[in-house]
Amino acid sequence: MNPPSSALSWFERILQVIKRDPLDREGILNLLRDAQQRGLFTPDTLGMIEGALQVSEMHVRDIMIPRAQMVTLELSAPTDKLIQTIVESGHSRFPVIGDSRDDVQGIFLAKDLLDYYANGTVEHFNMREAMRPAIFIPESKRLNVLLRDFRSSRNHIAIVVDEYGGVAGLVTIEDVIEQIVGDIDDEHDFDDQIFIKQRGDNLYSVLALTPIEEFNEFFKTDFSDEEFDTVGGLILQAFGHMPKRGESLQLAGFYFEVIRSNSRRIHLLRVKPLQE
Repeated sequence: MNPPSSALSWFERILQVIKRDPLDREGILNLLRDAQQRGLFTPDTLGMIEGALQVSEMHVRDIMIPRAQMVTLELSAPTDKLIQTIVESGHSRFPVIGDSRDDVQGIFLAKDLLDYYANGTVEHFNMREAMRPAIFIPESKRLNVLLRDFRSSRNHIAIVVDEYGGVAGLVTIEDVIEQIVGDIDDEHDFDDQIFIKQRGDNLYSVLALTPIEEFNEFFKTDFSDEEFDTVGGLILQAFGHMPKRGESLQLAGFYFEVIRSNSRRIHLLRVKPLQE
């Protein structure tokens, strides 16, 4: 005697649906979508199933953070500069580079710096001793294989290399998991309704999509919004080209630095009102 449907888990219900006939991937998805419409499981569950199936067909190149967008630490940088980068980026793991972005020496975990502060020995900090080995993977690696490797090796970040051995970008375990469960926000992500966040004394993070009107209200400025609606458009015009991460300029008494951008648009800016 079969147990009542209420006693079955959603996974057992899915198996009952798909075991009737052998199907291709699209056929299985259609059956699952139909089952969701009939209330066998929630839309969120369906989304995760679809994401899990999709991961097996995706490659690292599809989700990696491009080389130009990587936040790195320099091997020879002084400790105060390292701390500034760590705090402002909000990341917990960083590639450590030598002479160039292709010269990845290792991976540094921000929490490892805490021990030096806790023991009062920060003046003895040595990046070569503190950093960990970097894992290098090809762009063509499938995400399901990468996820399995992340789990078995307990690594959370890998450096992606192209066919010539140059650094193409990086990928984290969170990037892979987000393909299954959706975006994972943390305390460093912006709320949809918050465009400007203070990051320090007289230092702010500003989304490029911030309406100029809101920027003006916050900073008591009078930038015109006749030609552009957002701060990103205003800054793009000031640069005269699509800026890369790290490019900066001064405009109307403010220092603007690009924190995140891609080949199509600016995403995030660091803003500092200049002292008169």
